[in-house]
Amino acid sequence: MKGILEHEVGEQVDLFLLIKSATKGMASNGKPFLTLILQDKSGDIEAKLWDISNDQVRIFQAETIVRVAGEVHNYRGRLQLKIRQIRPTSAHDGVNVADFLETAPIDKEEISSKITQYIFEMKNPNIQRITRHLMKKYLDRFLEYPAATKNHHEFVSGLGFHVVSMLDLAKAIAELYPFLDRDLLYSGIILHDLGKVIELSGPVSTTYTVEGNLLGHITIIVNEIAKAAEELGIQGEEVVVLQHVVLSHHGKLEWGSPKQPMIKEAEILHIIDNIDAKMNMLDRSLKRVKPGEFSERIFPLDNRSFYKPTFHS
Repeated sequence: MKGILEHEVGEQVDLFLLIKSATKGMASNGKPFLTLILQDKSGDIEAKLWDISNDQVRIFQAETIVRVAGEVHNYRGRLQLKIRQIRPTSAHDGVNVADFLETAPIDKEEISSKITQYIFEMKNPNIQRITRHLMKKYLDRFLEYPAATKNHHEFVSGLGFHVVSMLDLAKAIAELYPFLDRDLLYSGIILHDLGKVIELSGPVSTTYTVEGNLLGHITIIVNEIAKAAEELGIQGEEVVVLQHVVLSHHGKLEWGSPKQPMIKEAEILHIIDNIDAKMNMLDRSLKRVKPGEFSERIFPLDNRSFYKPTFHS
């Protein structure tokens, strides 16, 4: 069966979908409506439920699986599902949440083994021990969680996939620039977003936790590095330098970085993070359009539309 994003504009659909999020609003006529983000393994699509009752607000909540009939529309350059009928599923429908979750293109075992290999290659014992300690502590969540609630790698195992992609990119860059400290760069990449396993709620209908809202993943991981160093009896400049590398990975103060990079590995990590996040956003957006068409506007990329050339494979 075709996924929701594999349907053409104007096509009728009758599918089971998972409600990723449900936001209540008020229409100009004073009647309430719901904005639903519906998803399956192919991705997600927006839909509106107009003139809703309080019962419907209670029923159509995030993490609910629904049967939806309707038509795919193009609304201001974005795909939207016009709902004709919608109902919650029951036990005899034989569907479960895992059937609708988008997942990373590589499995958890491959992510885990690649990261283990990168840690094994580290030569600095202090950096290696801190990295191994924190990965062991949070491995299960690290392999399940998305890298964000939206914009990039917002799918099951997205965090691990993002890190592995960045590590492979870092390895290629370090071949060209041998003066880079690989241990510091690899460790910074592995740990830079690890705080998201505390900042975010999990892989399904991801939201921010209390710690996520009050502290954020950068503060969380800087504290975790300090705690790990103390538990392992590690002192020295590596601890502060590693903290700086993860602390500054957003690059700019206006992008939520408490500090701008002041070490070359920190600067490279920020650039690699930016490349991988942007490529993932572009891939996912261009997957939704045919050759010769423009994508919807991508807000984190200066609200630009991107064109898919007709000669691309």
